[in-house]
Amino acid sequence: METLLTAIVASPGAVFLLLGLLWLAGWTPSERAVARLTVITYASGALGTLALFALMRRHGVHHVAMLVGPWFSVGEYRFASSLFVDRLSLPYMLLTVTLVGLIGAFSRRYLHRDAGYFRFFALLQLFGFGSLLIFTAGSFDLLIVGWELVGITSVLLVGFFHQRPEPVRGALYVFAMYRGTDIGLLTAAVALHHFAHSATYGDLFRGAWPNQTIGFAGPATLMALLFVLSAAGKSAQIPFSGWLPRAMEGPTPSSAVFYGAIAVHAGTYLLLRAHPLLDASPIASALVVLIGALTAIHGTMVGRACADAKTYLSYASLTQLGIIFVEIGLGLQWLAVIHVVGHAATRTLQFLRAPSMLHDFHQIHSAAGGHLAATGAHYETLFPAALRDWLYRLAIDRGHHDTVLERFVLAPLGRLSQALHSLERIWAPPHDTPAPPEWSRQSLQVTWKEKART
Repeated sequence: METLLTAIVASPGAVFLLLGLLWLAGWTPSERAVARLTVITYASGALGTLALFALMRRHGVHHVAMLVGPWFSVGEYRFASSLFVDRLSLPYMLLTVTLVGLIGAFSRRYLHRDAGYFRFFALLQLFGFGSLLIFTAGSFDLLIVGWELVGITSVLLVGFFHQRPEPVRGALYVFAMYRGTDIGLLTAAVALHHFAHSATYGDLFRGAWPNQTIGFAGPATLMALLFVLSAAGKSAQIPFSGWLPRAMEGPTPSSAVFYGAIAVHAGTYLLLRAHPLLDASPIASALVVLIGALTAIHGTMVGRACADAKTYLSYASLTQLGIIFVEIGLGLQWLAVIHVVGHAATRTLQFLRAPSMLHDFHQIHSAAGGHLAATGAHYETLFPAALRDWLYRLAIDRGHHDTVLERFVLAPLGRLSQALHSLERIWAPPHDTPAPPEWSRQSLQVTWKEKART
């Protein structure tokens, strides 16, 4: 079981390294070879995950823990690299390898002859490796590694079409939101090492998931709130929901697997993994319920005022993620896992089929003579006209979240960065670099044979 677990997790990382080395060597495989390698990798991962589940059932074990080796040590602190799979990890693992493999098969035709075809599949392999690290990490230290890999691949794929300014702006916005909220996970890991002298699940929690308790003494509310901060940022919950529609600037396959299936559900996995801390903190649990409820209402309102399919689907994902947060906050852990699996599979299908769905709708609309019944019209009768107009304005402006975040979070950070840059130039002024020599016209005339030789 340990060997099988290692092979499942390491395969996407090994394929990414292989593709990277081939690219550095100046040779890129054909589109068919890259796509087949991706499908084989994740199809094998899906079969391996099912085999791992069967072996665990056969031997009657609730978890598989494997110590890969010591990562590093600083003074009295020891950081071990370990893999861990239990009843919580297996559904997320199976979801990852299945849906990423499906996206790889779909993208073979979707990105055919695109200039970034090879880059997309390389990042897809890195994303799969990072996701599996999140769901199979045996400690919060190793989970952070996968967390950051998923974050950087998200940013790079949002800015995939970097020839246009909007994808680049969207990628920078996503990066800023990730950086601001990832502080919670990093600080929580440091706090765990301080109070429990370890961030390994086996040392922190007692029992088998979902019936676990805290195995150390420490401020559970503080650490739970830090985990909630990171989970809310990763899952685009209020007040960090503004980055999700901007992430739709990337290719549709990456939008499906990142923001409909895997990446946005990483926050739910973090809360489910740290659920003993939430159980010990009524304040944190109530905050999770409140954030989820507000996000579900916000996503429903804004989604009804969206003018394009991908943005509407992103807010539909927000609505379901908010409901999942409510379920986690109320302690309905198994219901949350089932909801995650169903929502990820359904939303992936909707993202991939969005263009076909619009085509089908136009055909139905034409066949009906342009007269289709409006959906949700009965809701409007529940509100007076003045309130209804105000709600529509609020939904069109997406709850003013973008304005508030840009004015009170991003703009101050930008001004602080500029101020620090000015201070750095005062304290350490740049040295004057000598001007490059002026080359003669004759020295730049290189023959074709010399170019080929170099």
